[in-house]
Amino acid sequence: MKSHSVLLYYIYTNIESPETTAEANHLFCINNNLLGRIIVAEEGLNGTVSGSKADCDKYMAWIKSDERFKNIDFKVEETDKNAFQKLYVRVKNEIVNSDLPVNPLVQTGIHLEPAEFKNIMNDPDVLLVDMRSNYEHSVGRFKNAVTFDMENLRELPDHIAEIAEHKTKKIITYCTGGIKCEKASAYLLANGFENVYQLHGGIIKYGIEEGGEDFEGKCYVFDGRVTTEVNSINPKVVAKCYVCEANSERMVNCANPECNEHVCICDDCGLELNGACSKECMESPSIRPYNPEGYYAKNSNGYTPLVGYKSKKKNDKVNSQLVGKSESL
Repeated sequence: MKSHSVLLYYIYTNIESPETTAEANHLFCINNNLLGRIIVAEEGLNGTVSGSKADCDKYMAWIKSDERFKNIDFKVEETDKNAFQKLYVRVKNEIVNSDLPVNPLVQTGIHLEPAEFKNIMNDPDVLLVDMRSNYEHSVGRFKNAVTFDMENLRELPDHIAEIAEHKTKKIITYCTGGIKCEKASAYLLANGFENVYQLHGGIIKYGIEEGGEDFEGKCYVFDGRVTTEVNSINPKVVAKCYVCEANSERMVNCANPECNEHVCICDDCGLELNGACSKECMESPSIRPYNPEGYYAKNSNGYTPLVGYKSKKKNDKVNSQLVGKSESL
């Protein structure tokens, strides 16, 4: 049995004091040995945290004890160790960067639970649309899904013309945990798409509840695992090595920090190029030591969890008086 959990969660809800909520989250995580990333904004809460199963259970109960967050949907995966090396809590303008002029609390696509999604995903009147970045869907995506060559959700307006001819179909959007689709589906509705749905809980929840059938490849995740298995029913490798084009779903960051590209590189090419994605990157004077796992954490620069919280409203100065404050949200 695995000893740790990884929690993926978000909720769109009105938060009058994001600063207070962020500080409380940061303190609770410190006191309960949790690491990860948490974003708080006036529009809601978004996070991925990891720790022992017992500590993660405490965090989930604590979050749900707040009336604003009682309906939050935690996606819980098991792992052998903590999936993060640091704890960062941020107050931002959005809980997922998009710059899209929409409000999911006012309008968003119809939520489909994983079982409902599974029943209709292969219907010929359905168009699956991946709302993740190009490097994410390069290592895994649903069979027959439309993917966009975009770096982030802010680029969605540049790509909806690619599916404009399908406006009469049922459009089902999906992403890793569901958060991007709240805004992406709202944006489609605002631009003339009428039958817009979204996979509630995203790829991760679908894998947990329905075995991930017809998700081909692995799911990119934003923690030290880099990717996670989703499909236990009919798995298939769809990614190719960035260097030699052999089948490979070994997702890595280029060892050259000036490049840091997210790409698939097979074991042989990774070893030959010392973790880099090209000979040019391999010759970089700043190349990092070869890491077979392909994950390179940012330079800690004296990092401790106590300085992992930065306040937008306080000019990114560390709040040095967190310890001892109330743990209320």
